[in-house]
Amino acid sequence: MSEDAYRLKSPDGLEIDLPVRSGTIGPDVIDIAKLYREQGVFTYDPGFVSTGSCESDITFIDGEKGILMYRGYPVEQLASNSSFIEVSYLLLNGELPTATELDEFDTTIRRHTMLNEGMLSFFKGFRYDAHPMAMLSAVVGSMSAYYHEEMDASNKEHRNIFSHRILAKLPTIAAAAYKLNSGQPFIYPRNDLSYCENLLHMLFAVPAEPYEIDPVAAEALDLLFILHADHEQNCSTSTVRMAGSSGANPYSAIAAGIAALWGPAHGGANEAVLNMLEEIGDVSQIGKYVEKAKDKNDPFRLMGFGHRVYKNFDPRATIIREMCHKVLQKLDRKDTPLFDLAQELEQVALNDDYFKEKNLYPNVDFYSGIIYRALGIPTSMFTVMFALGRSVGWTAHWREMIADPEGKIARPRQLYTGPAARDYTLVGDR
Repeated sequence: MSEDAYRLKSPDGLEIDLPVRSGTIGPDVIDIAKLYREQGVFTYDPGFVSTGSCESDITFIDGEKGILMYRGYPVEQLASNSSFIEVSYLLLNGELPTATELDEFDTTIRRHTMLNEGMLSFFKGFRYDAHPMAMLSAVVGSMSAYYHEEMDASNKEHRNIFSHRILAKLPTIAAAAYKLNSGQPFIYPRNDLSYCENLLHMLFAVPAEPYEIDPVAAEALDLLFILHADHEQNCSTSTVRMAGSSGANPYSAIAAGIAALWGPAHGGANEAVLNMLEEIGDVSQIGKYVEKAKDKNDPFRLMGFGHRVYKNFDPRATIIREMCHKVLQKLDRKDTPLFDLAQELEQVALNDDYFKEKNLYPNVDFYSGIIYRALGIPTSMFTVMFALGRSVGWTAHWREMIADPEGKIARPRQLYTGPAARDYTLVGDR
């Protein structure tokens, strides 16, 4: 707590000192907890863009400097040296694991990938063409009906069990949603495979023939999941915290986060990138669409360029760009027209003065969408893949929120602009 304070003076002369709180790094915050009690007013901040909604020690972002850290570790270092399972341990427990701790954690996740068989029957109630995100949200929300034991959020061991179940079983649920869409039989998980190898196996294996896992594909997924693992107090994470603050079962809170992630302004951005590329259609059309993007009166927008948080560059974009080109080269998909188009558009964005002046650089959504498509993952599954990576971040934030002894139920305020009090009139008198 800083000794500094902001002094606020009301129009009628009432003064109040609002203390300043300082974190480890990042902007200070003004503590307004007593503002309504002593001044009778609320703050107004649509979208909470200037409001600190909680205290957290999980993830730090500096958008101006292009910094993203998990528990103090720069994401670039983790992406280059770590694995998604190790990053998951870090986010959930606060510190990097020892070799023994990592092995135990990895074994726990591997051995809890199967679903209650009744959950697979649950999928038969969905239409064959249901969106995978709709199925993912619904099935995760239903997990409390299948795993209703160990649900005491005040019990640390129960919180651990919940965390392991979400991390271990979400890929199985996601793969089942994909298989339903494709009309193929469900593929059961294998405990001998790594996290991303197992996901690829469940997505693409069929009973009729052996499936060989491409190590580059598994490496690419692992990297993407690391880069997507957490992103501080974003829309979906704040949704998880808000839903969980009521004491609702944690599976419902994660399902709420999945629903929030589905929007095109959030997790759906990488899906929007591929839809945009398909709309452009051909390399010869790039110039035309770039000019449309520059025209303020044209509704067309280039998706996957720039970032509302990272003003100058996205620390994840450089890492994922290298992996994107590695995947295209390894899988020999670089000559596919869509990828030719993506790479040409990338060069335009990196060299065009308009893009450089406005910092409209290719972002993580641009590259992740291309990687997913190159791996054979359909566009409708892109946000599901995002959710798989982000699930550990949501879980870490839920654990932090639920264990906070000073935690309160979320209760945002509003500026009411509706009618003042008025009398009811009977329908015959209207």
